Amino acid sequence: MKITTAEEAVKHIKSNDRIYIHAAAATPTILTNALTERADELRNVEICHIHTEGEAKYAAIQHKDSFHVNSFFIGANVRHTIAAGNGSYTPVFLSEVPLLFSKGILKLDAVFIQVSPPDAHGYCSLGVSVEATKSAVKNANLVIAQINKFMPRTFGDASIHSSEIDFAVEHHIPLHESIADTINETENKIGDFVAGLIEDSSCLQMGIGSIPNAVLSKLKNHKNLGIHTEMFSDGVIDLVESGVITGKHKGLLKDRILATFLTGSQRLFDFVNDNPFLVMKESSYVNDTANIRKNDRMIAINSAIEVDLTGQVCADSFGSKMYSGVGGQMDFIRGASLSKEGKAIIALPSITAKGVNKIVPMLNQGAGVVTTRAHVQYIVTEYGIANLYGKTLKQRAKALIDIAHPNFREQIEKEYYILTR
Repeated sequence: MKITTAEEAVKHIKSNDRIYIHAAAATPTILTNALTERADELRNVEICHIHTEGEAKYAAIQHKDSFHVNSFFIGANVRHTIAAGNGSYTPVFLSEVPLLFSKGILKLDAVFIQVSPPDAHGYCSLGVSVEATKSAVKNANLVIAQINKFMPRTFGDASIHSSEIDFAVEHHIPLHESIADTINETENKIGDFVAGLIEDSSCLQMGIGSIPNAVLSKLKNHKNLGIHTEMFSDGVIDLVESGVITGKHKGLLKDRILATFLTGSQRLFDFVNDNPFLVMKESSYVNDTANIRKNDRMIAINSAIEVDLTGQVCADSFGSKMYSGVGGQMDFIRGASLSKEGKAIIALPSITAKGVNKIVPMLNQGAGVVTTRAHVQYIVTEYGIANLYGKTLKQRAKALIDIAHPNFREQIEKEYYILTR
């Protein structure tokens, strides 16, 4: 491992190279910014990643001849690239992103990572984000790392020996933080309904945001919950510290939390640092349906952009306009469905902040189906719970109309009748 500057390290990137960027709160912005400074010298460099945090200067349209963004999950900082033409979206389950590299489907010339300083044995930690980065490190020709004393040390697949790093840049700066919005009345109601579906000794998967936090806030009187999730945020900390989350009845990695990346506040980063209660593994392991289903009473809580009356769930686009990605929703929907006494839940407000209906007779033209009508189980809005499992199309339509916003129920029913008669 050679210690150098960011400017010197990125000089090893050539035109037509493909790079993978460490994800979420671990995004090594000092390296991507240094690379962007070389825009005039480079052409057709492909930059791959799932969701990243912080600025993405390389994604600016003026650099379109130098850099092309290939998103496996589209974050807000690069969303504009899809329409602008300097970005693409690759549909892929989060469980399979590491396989793109290990199978040689996408050959990597380099990977940019952010790690903790090496310990006495030479091991660094990938800290808050393992996802596909471990596979990228194993399969890339060149590994360039930011060494940051603020990166927490985590266990599992997060360890990487300093000998695996070609060039390292010492740059100590707090990680990117994500602070959830305040929970509103609608989200509180959804949280109550979802919490009512969760039994003691269940194992949870949830994401970041107000609805997951609303659900977690309602679980203070539950007992012996477990966590097996692709990611989590601050909402779990109080439940761990109060003894609600113990992992005592998990079928996989009992007495431990299992995740593949984390996003949240400094409180979260402090909580996970050197904490053996947390195990970080690659997404090919965490999101493997065969592993998820090993947990009895597995509860998968995900969201959606819109749901049609047959139960089709669109979670990645507004019509044909891409917004996010497939991510791990289907991995966990299927895993929870196959789990003994498991429940797969899609939770969403009945309308958008602008008053647009989200329970629709038919998905918008071009909308992608992330969870199919055959996979869906529970749909939850602030107006109740629709259990669609084993229901006919007519039964599903009625159940979903009952939990739609009252202002739209008659309209939805009429449109559905016209479409199906």
